[in-house]
Amino acid sequence: MNYKTLCSDLDGTLLSTKNDVSDFTISEISRIKNKIDVILVSARMPKSMTYLQKRLGIENQPIICYNGALVLNGTKQISSTYIPTSILLDIYELAEQHHIKLGLYYNDEWYVEETSERVEKEIKYTHATPVFRNTKTTLKDWESRNIGAHKIMMMCTKQSADTIFPILKEKLGHYIHLYRSNDTLIEVAPKTVSKLSAIQLLLQKENIQDVIAFGDNYNDIEMLQHVGCGVAVGNAREEVKAIANKITLNNTEHGVAAFIKEHL
Repeated sequence: MNYKTLCSDLDGTLLSTKNDVSDFTISEISRIKNKIDVILVSARMPKSMTYLQKRLGIENQPIICYNGALVLNGTKQISSTYIPTSILLDIYELAEQHHIKLGLYYNDEWYVEETSERVEKEIKYTHATPVFRNTKTTLKDWESRNIGAHKIMMMCTKQSADTIFPILKEKLGHYIHLYRSNDTLIEVAPKTVSKLSAIQLLLQKENIQDVIAFGDNYNDIEMLQHVGCGVAVGNAREEVKAIANKITLNNTEHGVAAFIKEHL
């Protein structure tokens, strides 16, 4: 297989544990990184990706953060798309009605109202720490700074997630992308961007068919469908495996590294 660019999701895909890549993965990326560009593509914030870039020795490559809403190359911002505060207020009001807490993200800023099991897991797994403050205060601050959210994480129960997901889709589906990360988490992103759109932005005149990509979740489907070779890890959702060109081992079995070793 001859590809010019390798794009990989992180959580559930390239990461063998919840917060790190394996020595096998580091070894395989090191072997190919001088002949193929390796770009990390994630729903994570920048600081939760750059430590992994360093581990892999690919700090010279761009990163795609927040499902494509923020694209960086070192300290240079290539693209930034956020959900405006007018839409954020609508989401906040709906969340309040269903007793759902929000995590609000802009660049390397992360705000939550209070700690919880979910927030503590996020701190542990992403090497990031939130600022604890009232959501309305954050929205007022962002409005005064003329910025918005690169990502919202809605921390629900399964019941509240099941209830609010279709409501959000009906009322705000023209403005936002919604992803169910799991039964109790909904990730919200700007409608106009995706992992695929960010990859296309970085490629410019290069052919999308020269890209091989790896993923496991709903927000990887479009990316895997349109690149030259879309590879799902063995633990991927069935809908992802159904559209993938190839399937490799589970992330905990270093599936991306195993595929690279065999085919690249």
